[in-house]
Amino acid sequence: MYQMVFQRYEKKYLLSRAQYEALSIRLNRVLEPDQYGPYTAASLYYDTGCFDLARASARQSRYKEKLRLRGYGTADSTAPVFLELKKKFQGVVHKRRACLPYGEVPGFFANRPYRRVGADGQVFREIDGFLARHPSVSAKMFLAYDRIALEGDGGLRVTFDTNIRFRRTGLRLDADSQGTSILESGQTLMEVKTPGAIPLWLCRALSECGAFPVSFSKYGTCCRNCLPPVCPPRNEPGRIMEDICSRLIS
Repeated sequence: MYQMVFQRYEKKYLLSRAQYEALSIRLNRVLEPDQYGPYTAASLYYDTGCFDLARASARQSRYKEKLRLRGYGTADSTAPVFLELKKKFQGVVHKRRACLPYGEVPGFFANRPYRRVGADGQVFREIDGFLARHPSVSAKMFLAYDRIALEGDGGLRVTFDTNIRFRRTGLRLDADSQGTSILESGQTLMEVKTPGAIPLWLCRALSECGAFPVSFSKYGTCCRNCLPPVCPPRNEPGRIMEDICSRLIS
């Protein structure tokens, strides 16, 4: 059983085809492809029936949290998948990640708290805590993308995501990865992930290519494209009007 806890800074950039090609040349001189090569990542995102977690994330800038189940390629019952509890506080991303076979996922969500030899650690306790705070969550979104990842010294990691797509049906990791695209033609989402400051050489490369940080959430963007009917407010004045406005803006 595999568990991981880490924190880092993440910056996102929406690149045109020309920017991507120019940055790729510069980055490949310094960074190395990760051990997996190009791959497809697919995730199930968990939320309430009214997408309360997505709405809360859109309203708050200091603290955000989400739970997802991630796999690589098409999973079968024995394939390793990763439960990820991702939190962002004051710009720092904190991720808790635990691995289990895809066939055990239904049992994980059906049995609270989850107990298994070797799995009763910090990550599962934190995920149990999340589910206790949000008992009505279930899989609400399938999201996939094609990724190329580069790595460097000091924990630096740069990823390029294309063909980001989502769907609200077929919420399984053992099916195909088709869905509705959320990027414009020719766009690439680049993410720079580092435990500290971005290296000066990379800052210069980004500046020379005219690439600047953007606020972009894959899951949030998908939700804006398919918000469900507005739910009644829960002691939140103005929530209905806020939700209606957000749907109109999207």
